[in-house]
Order: sequence, then structure tokens, then C-alpha cells
Amino acid sequence: MNEQFYNSIINSTAHRPIRDLLSGQVLGNPELLPDLLHIAFDTKDKSHHKACWILELVMEAKIEWLIPHLDAFCDTLAKYRDESAIRPISKICLFAVTKQQKEPFLSPTHSEQITEACFDWLIDPDGKVAAKAYSMRTLYLLGKKEDWIYPELQRILSEDSVKHTAAYKGATKDILRRIAL
Repeated sequence: MNEQFYNSIINSTAHRPIRDLLSGQVLGNPELLPDLLHIAFDTKDKSHHKACWILELVMEAKIEWLIPHLDAFCDTLAKYRDESAIRPISKICLFAVTKQQKEPFLSPTHSEQITEACFDWLIDPDGKVAAKAYSMRTLYLLGKKEDWIYPELQRILSEDSVKHTAAYKGATKDILRRIAL
């Protein structure tokens, strides 16, 4: 573990320039990726959510770097409890599934694990809107290949829409419209 990099992560904040700086370090030095993943996947580390913020930006630029780590990534999905980690992780799931739409990227097991995690995040009554929005978009894409997803997604979105904010309702309306097409 690169101690200097670890200390940079634990001392970081959510401010975009700081996240850009640290993700730029990883993009410029790919040998730091295993350290970043180790911290992000260690849900017992009190700073794992900070690593997830940085990982999101790295994966947005280089989602293919996740390929050798997909097993560990997908195996960790169900362990995330911190909303500050779930939001970026749910976005990484969206990146991965979007990549899968263009070329083989995820195994059937990975797709199942992502589907399960996204449904869990979507129905979590205490979950934040951003993670729910990424989850519903991810499930929409997964539903293009799995027939059972759309009916379940429609049911959840229709029932839960009245309980949430205008942002959630807007995302719900968009996904339900897309499913209906």
C-alpha cells in the first residue's frame, strides 16, 4: 500500500478539485489502482467512501480497468451501507452496464450481482435519490436483456414515486416512459 496515497485519500474532501487531483494521480499512475480498489472495497475502512468518490472518476474515464477486478467489485456491492459510498458505486455500476451494452464486459454472475444491488438500493427507504436514480437507470439497461426486470422495476417505481422528491419523480417518469416505448 502506498502510504502517501492512502493518506491523501483519508485527508481528502468531497470537493471536486480534490477528487480530480487524486483521480488524476491514479489515471497517470495505474499502479495506484490496486491501492485505491483495496480502500474502496474495504467497507470497514472509515475512509472507504472517499476512495469510492475517486474510483468513480477513474472508472468514468477508464471503465475497462475494472475488468480484472470485477469479481471483487461485484462481491463487495452488497456490503456497502454508507450512502457516501453507494452513490459513486451505483454510478460505476451504470458505467459497467453501459459498457456491456456496447461489447461483452460483464459475466452473467456480475450482471446478477449488479441487478440485485441496484434493486436493494432502489427499495431502501433511507437511500438517497442520486443512488436510486443511478440504480433505476442501470436496471433499465439490464432490463433490455432480462425480461423479468421491467415489470418489477415498473411496479417499484410506480409505488414509490409518490413517496419521493421531485428529482426522484422526474427520473421515475423518464424510466417509465422509456420502458413503455
